[in-house]
Amino acid sequence: MILESKNILIRFVEESDADFILSLRLDERYNTFLSAVSPDVKAQRNWIKKYKDDEEKGKQYYFIIERLDGTPCGTVRVYDIRKDSFCWGSWILNEKKTRYAALESAFLVYEFGFKRLGFKKSHFDVMKGNKGVIRFHTRMGAIKFSEDEVNDYFEITEEAVLKAKENLADKI
Repeated sequence: MILESKNILIRFVEESDADFILSLRLDERYNTFLSAVSPDVKAQRNWIKKYKDDEEKGKQYYFIIERLDGTPCGTVRVYDIRKDSFCWGSWILNEKKTRYAALESAFLVYEFGFKRLGFKKSHFDVMKGNKGVIRFHTRMGAIKFSEDEVNDYFEITEEAVLKAKENLADKI
């Protein structure tokens, strides 16, 4: 499954992506706000094998973000699928990303969740120290509905995303 925008695409993760995913997750420039992983490529491949079963059952979806020239530049995951909402995270973009890869990948995730899965809203959490991502989501129209010591919890509607996309049409 591939969703494409002006400069990037997202596609489902494959076992062959294990080295790339691990390189992102172990890189200190990108992993500050992510859960720790084993540095073992075999363990990453095994995780992907298990994940593919979840993908088939519609429990979660893990994507590689690529530039249109085929260069991988990130990951993003849709998970915690509820009756009326989906969560997304594990969002990493490296130095090979395009200028608007963050916007484009977010809109592709929302397209997947709203159009492909049929939801009208999304929920997600962001670690409190991750100020740039919090600003990104609030500018997109996300509303903070809760918090704890570690995370801020947000929700965004399909309507808010469509409005943000309209306002940013000149960039993507």
